[in-house]
Amino acid sequence: MLAPVRRLEGRTRKRRATSILTYWTLRYFLILFVALSIVVGVALYGIRETAMDNRSRTAAMLGQEVADRVKTADGKLSIPGNLNEILDERMELFNMNLDVCLLIADDKGKAVFVRPEMSEQQIREKLNPPPRSTEPEYQLVDTPIIDKGKEIGGVYISQYRKTPAYTSNELVTFGLLLAALALSGWFTIYLLSRKLSRPIRKVAQSARQIRNGRYDVDLQIQTGERELGELVDSFRSMAGRLHQLEEWRELSLAGVTHELKTPVTSIKGLVMAVREEVVTGDEAKEFLDIALQESGRMERMVADLLDYNAFSSGNVSVRRDRIDLKLLVSEIVYQWKLPHEQDSLEINYDFPEEMIYTTGDALRIQQIVVNLLNNGLQAAHPERPLRLEIAIRESIGRIRVEITDNGTGIREQDLDHVFDRFYRSEEKKRLTRGLGLGLTYSRLMARAQGGELWLRSSGPSGTTFSLELPS
Repeated sequence: MLAPVRRLEGRTRKRRATSILTYWTLRYFLILFVALSIVVGVALYGIRETAMDNRSRTAAMLGQEVADRVKTADGKLSIPGNLNEILDERMELFNMNLDVCLLIADDKGKAVFVRPEMSEQQIREKLNPPPRSTEPEYQLVDTPIIDKGKEIGGVYISQYRKTPAYTSNELVTFGLLLAALALSGWFTIYLLSRKLSRPIRKVAQSARQIRNGRYDVDLQIQTGERELGELVDSFRSMAGRLHQLEEWRELSLAGVTHELKTPVTSIKGLVMAVREEVVTGDEAKEFLDIALQESGRMERMVADLLDYNAFSSGNVSVRRDRIDLKLLVSEIVYQWKLPHEQDSLEINYDFPEEMIYTTGDALRIQQIVVNLLNNGLQAAHPERPLRLEIAIRESIGRIRVEITDNGTGIREQDLDHVFDRFYRSEEKKRLTRGLGLGLTYSRLMARAQGGELWLRSSGPSGTTFSLELPS
C-alpha cells in the first residue's frame, strides 16, 4: 500500500519553479541552436551537392581536353608522352584530389592508358561499377572520342563520391559561425530577459513584504516598457492604498472601541451608583433613565455595525416595489419631524406637480432619507435657525431626491472622505457619538436598489446630498 501513496505524493508534489531569466534563455538557446544546426546542415548539403556538380563539370572538361589530345589527324588514338605531366598540371589547376582515376579506351573497350596503374579486374569495375546503392561509391564521367562522326574511343574519369566537398578549414569556419550566431542570440535574449525580470522580481519582493505586514514599500524602478511601467505604477498605488487602508483600519478599530467603551463605562458607573445607594429617589430614577439612553445609543451603534456588515457582504435582500416617491418622502419627513417639533427648524418642499414613481425598497429609502435629515440636523449652524429643503428632480431614466441644509457645511479636507467607513471629522467627534457608518451604509443601500448617493455641494452656506433612484 505504500507504493501507490508514494506515487500519488510524487504526482502532487509541486514542481520547482524556475526564474524567467533561466527559463527563457535556456529554451531560446536550445531552439536557436537546433534551428541554426538545421540551417547549417542544409547549407552544407547544398554546398556539397553544388561542389559535386562542379567536380563533374570539371571532370567532363578534363575528359574533353584529354580526348582532343589523344586523337590524331588520321582518326587513331595516340597517347602523348607528356600526358601525365599535363594531367598533373590540370588536376592542380582544377583542385582535383588524388582519388581521381583516368582511363582511355579504344572503340573495342580495351584500355590504352590508365592512371594510376590498375589490374584488368579493377579496370572492368571502373568501367562497369556495380549498382551497390542509389548513390554509387564512385562517380564515373565518360567522354566519347569522336572523329568524323564516329566514336573511336572514350575517356573515363572516376571520382570517389564520398570525398568531402569542403576542407577542414571550411568546417571550422561553419562551426565558429554557428557558435557565434547561437551565442549572440543567447546573449541578446539574456539581456532582454534580465531587463524584463528585474522589475518583476522587485515587485514580487515588495509583494512578499506586504504579505508580511510591511506596507511601506519603496519601488524605485525606471523602465521604458509601457506595460512594465503600468505594472509598477499600479502596484505602487495598490501598496499605498493598502497602507492607507491599514492605517484607517487601526484608527477605525480604536475609534469603534472607544465609542462602544464610553457608553459601557457610563452605564456601569450609573448602575453602580444606584446599587450602592449613592443616589436615591428621583435622582436614582434619573440615573437609570440616563443609563437607558446610553444603552440605546450603544444598541444603535451595534445595529449600525451589523447592518453595514450584512450589506457589505451581500446578505440583505432588497425589495423591488413600485413606489409613489412624493408620498413616501412626505411621510418620512413628517414622521422624522414629530420628535423635533420643539426645535426651531423649517422644512420646505420642492416637488413636481405630476406623480413620481420609482422602483425600490421603501424601508431602505426611508433609512437613507432619515440619515440625511439627521446629518442636516447635526450640521445646524449655532447662529441661525435650521432650514431644510427637500426637492425631487426627474430626468431621463433617473429620479433625484435632494436634501439641502443651511448648516456649517463640510470642511474641504473632509470632502473626499465623507463616504469612507468609520470616518468622522474632528468636529463631529466632539459633538455627537457614532461610528462613522451612516453615509457609507446609506450609499450601500442606494446602490443595492440600482441608485447612487452623491455629495453634490458643500460650503459655509450649507450642504446638499442627492439620492438617485431608477424611474
